[in-house]
Amino acid sequence: MTTTLPLLLLMTSLLPAAVTFFLAQDSHILRNTLQLGGAVIKLGLIVWMLFAVATGATYEAEFPLAPGLVILLRIDALALLFISLSGALWLLTTIYAIAYFGTKAELSRFFGFFSLCVAATTGLALSGSLISFFIFFELLTLSTWPLVAHKQNKPSLAAAKVYFTYALPGSAALLWAIIWLESATGPVLFTEPPDLSGLDPAALRAIFALFIIGVGVKAALVPLHGWLPAAMAAPAPVSALLHAVAVVKAGAFGVVRIVYDVFGAENMTALGVGVPLAIVASVTIVWGSFRALQQDEIKKRLAFSTVSQVSYIVLGAALASPLAMIGGLVHLVHQGLMKITLFFCAGIYDERAGIKRIEGLNGMGKQMPWTSACFSIGAMGMIGLPPLAGFISKFYLGLGAMEAGAPWVLAVLLASTLLNAAYFLPLLYRLWFLPRAEDARGDERASGLVLPAVVTAAATLGVGLLAASPISPLGWATLIVTQGYGP
Repeated sequence: MTTTLPLLLLMTSLLPAAVTFFLAQDSHILRNTLQLGGAVIKLGLIVWMLFAVATGATYEAEFPLAPGLVILLRIDALALLFISLSGALWLLTTIYAIAYFGTKAELSRFFGFFSLCVAATTGLALSGSLISFFIFFELLTLSTWPLVAHKQNKPSLAAAKVYFTYALPGSAALLWAIIWLESATGPVLFTEPPDLSGLDPAALRAIFALFIIGVGVKAALVPLHGWLPAAMAAPAPVSALLHAVAVVKAGAFGVVRIVYDVFGAENMTALGVGVPLAIVASVTIVWGSFRALQQDEIKKRLAFSTVSQVSYIVLGAALASPLAMIGGLVHLVHQGLMKITLFFCAGIYDERAGIKRIEGLNGMGKQMPWTSACFSIGAMGMIGLPPLAGFISKFYLGLGAMEAGAPWVLAVLLASTLLNAAYFLPLLYRLWFLPRAEDARGDERASGLVLPAVVTAAATLGVGLLAASPISPLGWATLIVTQGYGP
């Protein structure tokens, strides 16, 4: 059982993808059953393994491809943090996507790549070696490109081209880094960090930089972030997937693996690469917030907000202190809950009220109260108001900055919080305090759209209120750092 569970977890997404591609367009019931069934089974397996891993169990499976080339799937506490997020949000996003698309065209293609994307994300989280990580990292690129281009209109195809333009050089940098490092150390397993003592420090710094460039494209680090706002041409379920579940989280997760499971905090400090990475993350946090402030389209504002918010995870890893690491890891979950709530709501405003731009939100709080309440919770969480999820992340990052001897990070967090307020509070003011336009329309009768947003908004509040619980995201992040990355 210990060797089959990782494969079963991967198959819950891969098999629905393989079958869905061959379904007829009008096979709505079978297609939806496959998608929802796979998501429910995956979530059940995750819950089972959460209890087991918390008590010390391990699950591992190897698949040799060639001498020295092995796909290693391993379930540890860090992998489960990411898989739990993607598994729970996959189920909710599937419900949302089924309601969003209805009986529109090309749904077998869409849901096939949708499931393949989740399979790639799962495999990436399960990867126990650099080679395994790279294989699933590339599968994620190939499976998300058709989702970005799904509408097949000029803006969508242009956005998909921009995505590839950024992703392919990033992949080349990542592969170069892996080959350079493993040519000197042999295959790198995350359970056995390589011995870097015999390598030239200058070469190690160059390899580290290549790694960060490679995963930094998906993490949307400045100046590698340009693809993410462009990808907003995709449908709302894809935007939710890109921002909260898959691509940007894969990049941030990759930074964590590279910093702590490949180089290690001590080597990173000795090489002097932690501070430059923290500065890049800080610039991204502030720059993304400034750019969000300038956007008039709701999804574009949310996209630049993602550019800013995901770098909190990178900042936590770069500071190399236990509390900062906890703050960064818990934000991987917290940002996912908050941001998917906001994108769910943006899609509802678009589909049910035809609202794409910020001025269209005027007075919609009374017209669409459930959607607007969920949007408000997500936005206030992003600002960092207690007791919501975002406050917990920022609080621990601030404590971690002081623990790491980097008080300047507090200024970054303060600036980001003020900018978050500057670009979210006017939206909430429009929703609840401005009069509705006479020709405004909108309703919330589509429960498949509204219910997922209500669940994630409630979770945004719940993980903040229950942060002290050992089974909360904060409790699990603390377990990861205590068991695997503590001093």
